[in-house]
Amino acid sequence: MKRALDEHRSGAVRPAKSVDADGEENLSFASMCVGMFIALIDIQIVSASLRDIGGGLSAGDDETVWVQTSYLIAEIIIIPLSGWLARVMSTRWLFAASAAGFTLMSLLCGWAWNIQSMIAFRALQGLAGGSMIPLVFTTAFAFFQGKQRVIAAATIGGLASLAPTLGPTVGGWITENYNWHWLFFINVVPGIYIAVAVPLLVKVDSADPTLLRGADYLSILLLAVSLGCLEYTLEEGPRWGWFDDATLTTTAWVALLCGVAFVIRTLRHPQPVMDLRALQDRTFSLGCYFSFMAGVGIFATIYLTPLYLGSVRGFSALEIGLAVFSTGLFQVMSIPFYSWLANRVDLRWLLMAGLIGFAVSMYSFVPITHDWGADQLLLPQAFRGLAQQFAVAPTVTLTLGSLPPARLKLASGLFNLMRNLGGAIGIALCGTVLNDRTNWHYSRLADHLNNANLAMSDFVQRSAANFATQGISPDAAQTAALKNLSALALREARTQAFSDAFYLIMMGFLLAAMLVPLMKKPPAH
Repeated sequence: MKRALDEHRSGAVRPAKSVDADGEENLSFASMCVGMFIALIDIQIVSASLRDIGGGLSAGDDETVWVQTSYLIAEIIIIPLSGWLARVMSTRWLFAASAAGFTLMSLLCGWAWNIQSMIAFRALQGLAGGSMIPLVFTTAFAFFQGKQRVIAAATIGGLASLAPTLGPTVGGWITENYNWHWLFFINVVPGIYIAVAVPLLVKVDSADPTLLRGADYLSILLLAVSLGCLEYTLEEGPRWGWFDDATLTTTAWVALLCGVAFVIRTLRHPQPVMDLRALQDRTFSLGCYFSFMAGVGIFATIYLTPLYLGSVRGFSALEIGLAVFSTGLFQVMSIPFYSWLANRVDLRWLLMAGLIGFAVSMYSFVPITHDWGADQLLLPQAFRGLAQQFAVAPTVTLTLGSLPPARLKLASGLFNLMRNLGGAIGIALCGTVLNDRTNWHYSRLADHLNNANLAMSDFVQRSAANFATQGISPDAAQTAALKNLSALALREARTQAFSDAFYLIMMGFLLAAMLVPLMKKPPAH
């Protein structure tokens, strides 16, 4: 009796009573997975349709990008707080409230009347949806044991990497066949189902409102300000030259100082909102790093590939979505194979294979040229889809499986935060690489484009002759030919910059793979 009372007070999730979960637990888990999926897919579902949204709301590119950025900032703030909120409200009621808020905000996003209202509703949508993601991880460890836990982790890992990957594809198809409003309206039916079903099905813990009395509200404020400023700095840094911009310098310092203050206060507070001491466990800290790298790989490649297809190849939103669809297809196909192996092979070696496979997939992107399309991208993306499943799913089992149930909620928020931080930092890093390396490659190409280059001279002469046949004066024809040459050089420089970004990600995954043997096998529960 005393032990049960202690678990209730600590907010511990209740372990499953038997190895085999019954039908109700499977339905509960599936319902929560739907909530996690729609929250994750909404990060990228607008990425291929930002131009259409901006046109519909009469907004410029600088304003429209905040349709995605506001969602990311809100989500990254709420994820680490979800564990504490679940202890206060219980898992089922927090999940239900989050699903209801997410559904309402999705409706308001579809009805947005200007860009300001859209950005506000998207931020609230991210705030509601973000808390659903970590709760699925902790509930899986409460519902399932043994082989079923491995399958549940494979499912979660697959959805966590599949949803952002499918975002541009689904978003592009919806916008092409209907309009951008339906990017948000499609959330209404699953959102209502989740808000109703989860309170009826999910019963893994109880609410403890007494935690509100001794809560560390200052730490919550410090964390929100730190993560919000950090996400803003990372999102806007590549566009505004990082610390050349006074606003970005200020937000970076605020993020750093508030982050340090949060860590110091959290480690000293008797009721912390995040379990930072879990990082003392070597397996958990390594798992957080691998989660970070998974975020870098998943989100950075989702950023790079559509950007290449749009800026270099000139693909439409639907064409981009169809070209990157193969990644999700191969990942789904790999889930049964991973589940079979996971019950027979040490998960650490599967994780290592996944990280190395991700590095191989990035290496296969390195020879990219200006004429790559869906056919050329098929093999690299197939490698990436397989690698994502083997890199994410074992990380979930190894990392969260190393902790006792009482610590899962607070630690799960930190684990999921690392994936989103990895995505934010990966995208910012790739954006900076693209800007800097495009300029560098363009300068190198320009050095060889002089009168001594016979091929260049021949190209300019033929281009000028073609323009002259259109009735353009000789001087104007020569200028147009040189502009043509400059555009071609810029295209090649940009393509080489994409190659450099993929190579950088590859090196990061090779380093991560070398650290896998340091992890310990999780204790048998």
